[in-house]
Amino acid sequence: MSLYVGNLSYDVTEADLTEVFTEYGKVKRVQLPTDRETGRLRGFGFVEMEDEANEEAAISALDGAEWMGRSLKVNKAKPRESRGGGGGGGYGGNFSGGRRY
Repeated sequence: MSLYVGNLSYDVTEADLTEVFTEYGKVKRVQLPTDRETGRLRGFGFVEMEDEANEEAAISALDGAEWMGRSLKVNKAKPRESRGGGGGGGYGGNFSGGRRY
């Protein structure tokens, strides 16, 4: 399981996050998603810890805590939802590509 860490500073690094969470147990992995277009951090991340007891300790201590000038939001990460496939061009219904008169 991993933890969601929200309201992060855009200046945070994986090393910064690892250092903070290591106080509560062994950190297995840290992810900081970036915006596809700008490459900028998106203001949240994920931390995977060695065991659930460590995760619970980190949530208790860090949720709502001020760090790097921001109030952190820390909780269990929810499984990623499927976005579905295909998508559309916004035409809806039975668009055949031809003109309507």
